[in-house]
Order: sequence, then structure tokens, then C-alpha cells
Amino acid sequence: MFKRILVLGAGMLLGVALALAGLRLATAWGLFPSRDLSRSSTYVREVMRLVQENYVDEKAVAYDSLARNAIHGLVESLDPHSEFLEEKDNLEFEEDLTGEFGGVGLQVETRQNRVVVIAPLAGTPGERAGIQRGDEIVTIDGKSVETNASMDSVVSRLRGQPKTRVTVGLFRPGTRETLSYTLVREVIRIESVRDVKIIGDGVGYIQLTEFSEHTAEQFDQALDRLLREGATSLILDLRNNPGGLLDAAVEVAEPFFKRGELIVSTKGRKRSDHEEYRAELDGDPVDVPVVVLINAGSASAAEVVTGALKDTGRAVVIGERSFGKGSVQSIFKLENGEGLRLTTGRYFTPAGVSIHERGIAPHVEVVMTPEEDNKLARQRSRPDITDPQEFKARFGFEPIADRQLDTALAVLKAHRLLEARPARTLAARRLP
Repeated sequence: MFKRILVLGAGMLLGVALALAGLRLATAWGLFPSRDLSRSSTYVREVMRLVQENYVDEKAVAYDSLARNAIHGLVESLDPHSEFLEEKDNLEFEEDLTGEFGGVGLQVETRQNRVVVIAPLAGTPGERAGIQRGDEIVTIDGKSVETNASMDSVVSRLRGQPKTRVTVGLFRPGTRETLSYTLVREVIRIESVRDVKIIGDGVGYIQLTEFSEHTAEQFDQALDRLLREGATSLILDLRNNPGGLLDAAVEVAEPFFKRGELIVSTKGRKRSDHEEYRAELDGDPVDVPVVVLINAGSASAAEVVTGALKDTGRAVVIGERSFGKGSVQSIFKLENGEGLRLTTGRYFTPAGVSIHERGIAPHVEVVMTPEEDNKLARQRSRPDITDPQEFKARFGFEPIADRQLDTALAVLKAHRLLEARPARTLAARRLP
């Protein structure tokens, strides 16, 4: 009998040991949910139940609303760049990344508490309908546009799904007419390249305002055009460029690198988030003197391009220290058209430097005041107004000098003068 008890006891102990080992193995393999996750989610459920059953305003505490608010708090408390995107916000975010949206193609601005058309984009419903520069938008779909309406609210009302209709009521100051146009929205492509020109002495100039799916294509076309027109140097203006897609930044930097050269790398918590982005273009890289203009509004993908060109000695950087957003966000699709934008890594310049919360320091510092920045932004947005008096009458100030751009031109001129100087050597000097 005693032996039987020992055998049974040993069997039970062995069974418990095997069960514990199996439990550990199953947990390691992820066959069972995390105990911490289970406990935490149970706690959240209990709090939601208490709130839903006891809060004074029953309509304000529907479970769906509580869950979304809880997710907002959970994700957005992590860092400034992680966020829970509800359906409308997620759609707008995707439009920003693709550089396309449904709309009527009107560039608008607020002027003396009125919403005024800057210009209709070429080939868009607004242009085909005959809407003109200076027209004032007074109604949208029969509802008045308030004098204190924000630009975001007006733009949101003009945008919508392609093939849907929107009726725009206008006042035309020149003829004192009140007009109404019913427009069918189309896919409108945002131009990342806002300004392409030669600024005397063969200096090419490109202003990039963001990095979306079409940015690289537009940049390549602009660069090719400038080189065909005889550009022998380049100014790349990334001021107030908030960034965008990392792939777009890599593709913009590629023309200046040899195949296989490192442009940027990323490192995250998982090994799958560790990646090196190298130039893949065949042929010789573009080899001209380059100046990059940056300021405190240059961030993310704009800093990827700047860091790559600076670290490898391919550009002189002029302006102010950049914003310092060196984190990588991944997009996770959720149910009901919603999404999760989550920081999953940091990016590093070719020299292995993380600029996160540090920014990129320029070679030549030229600091502009916020007032100067605002004035220059207005000037750059209205290149069609070339008469200083007309500009002052329209916007209340005279055009100001762009000191950062002027410095870039001076640096490139100095480079040309040095390149053109006759070669001299120490051996050629006569000693007394």
C-alpha cells in the first residue's frame, strides 16, 4: 500500500511538473493570452461598467463612446506622434499621404474675414466652371460661410468623395455679381513641388512642401527641367516642410547618391523594424553644388533628406536648427475604417546620428523671426503679385528680403568664384 501511495504521489508530482512546463511553453509560444493583458482589460471593463451605470448623463456614456475615448487616451499619451484615427480622421490622413483628395480644385485664403479664391487649379472643376481669382465664397451647399470660419472648416466642406456634387455661392467684387456654381468633385492631386525656377547665374531652385506618394515623381521632373535649362547648382528649400512618407524622402535624396550608398536607417523594438535604405538608381549621381534651406518647421522626412546630404558632404545646410522629429510611425488598420498611427522606431542619418528631439544644426545659421516667417510664407504663396504697392495694399505690409535664400545665393556665388580661381600651389610662391 505504501509503495502504491508513493507511486501515485510521484505520478501526481510528475503530472504537475509536466503541466507547468506545458503552460510555460504555451505561454512562450503565445498560445494563451498574456495574464497582464487579461487582468488589465478586466480592470478597464470594470471601470467602463461603473461609469456607464452611474454617470449622471446616460447619453454621454454609451459604451462605444467610452471605448473610443479610452483608446484615444491610451495611444495618445505615449508620445506626440502616436494617435488613434477615427474613420473621418483616418480618411483625411490617408489623403494627406497619397497627396490626393476629392474636391473642386480651389486654392483659398482668408482676407479681412472673408474666404477668397487665390486661384483655381488648372484642369479642375473650379477652373472649368469659370471661378476666378478674387471671387469670395459666401455659401457652400446653401449654408452661409461665417465671417469667422476657420480655413479647415471651409476646406472640409468643399472636399468630399469624387463624383459627388457641391454648390458654391460666390460674390465677384469686380462686377458686384452674386453667382452660384454646382460642381462635381474630382480627384485632386496636391503638388509637393510648389516653385521651380532658375535664379540667375545658373542657380536652380526647388521648393518642396511635403513628402507624399507623388513627391519623388514631381521632384525628379523638376530637377530634370532645371538641368535641361542649364542649372549648375541647386537650392533645395525644405523650410516649413513637416515631412511625410519615409520612402518619398529616400527617393528624393537618391539622385545625389551612388547605387548602394546609405541614405538613412531605422531601428525599432523588433528586428523587423531595423532597416537600411540605400540608393538603388543606376548611373552617375547628380554632381552639382547643393544648398539645403531648413528652419524650425522642417521635420521628419525633410530631416531625412537634409541629414543624408549633410552627413555625406553633398550639401551645405543654411537656416535654423530643424524640428527634431526622428521617429518612425507605422499605420495599423482597424475595423470600421479606423486606424492606429503608432511610433515603432527611430531613424538615423548615414553617420549613425539620431536627430530625435535634437534637430539638425545648419552649417550656416541665419535665424528668421516668426513675423518674418509669416510674411515670407505669404509672399511665397502669391508669386503672381509682383508689384510691391499692390502687394502692400492687399496684405498690409511691403515684401521683405528672404535673408536665408540670399545667404544661399551668396554661398553658391562664393563657390563659383573659388572654382574659377586659377590653380596655385605653395611651390609656385617665391620665398624671400
